[in-house]
Amino acid sequence: MSRLPSQVRSRSACSRQRRQGWSRPGLRGALGGVAAVLGAFPALPALPAPPASASAAAVRADHLTVTVQHAGDGRDGTYELSCHPGAGSHPDVAGACRTLDRNTDWGRETFAPVAPGTACTMLYGGPATAHVTGDWAGRPVDATYDRSNGCEIGRWDRMVPLLPALGP
Repeated sequence: MSRLPSQVRSRSACSRQRRQGWSRPGLRGALGGVAAVLGAFPALPALPAPPASASAAAVRADHLTVTVQHAGDGRDGTYELSCHPGAGSHPDVAGACRTLDRNTDWGRETFAPVAPGTACTMLYGGPATAHVTGDWAGRPVDATYDRSNGCEIGRWDRMVPLLPALGP
């Protein structure tokens, strides 16, 4: 029994697909299952873009009050900071706004405390404390900072110059 050239070509194409992982029975089954699941949901309507005035209001809402205590050398005080556009009584408005923008990531809390159970060095960074309140990126902020261990010192240092630089 001889094969026709089209049968030979078809068979070699199938073996090439198998070698390259295109035609695995498990993969076909998985992809078919995904298609069935996606097909079970009706198409969702696209969400409209927020009105220009709403986005402008959210940008204007980036306002913080920073209270620093026990930092020494004239660094204690209460400062106001607005970003987008930058304004306020903070000693370095532009630098503080750049730091906040750099530390703001989608889905991650900018002012999050050190996670419970984190192993931190027992390094004391001094008695300085800070309290940051207000609104940032459309979310309310009420965060406290201290320098009681290595994790808290690192958390503080990530916010310099929003918070004063206190290292050696």
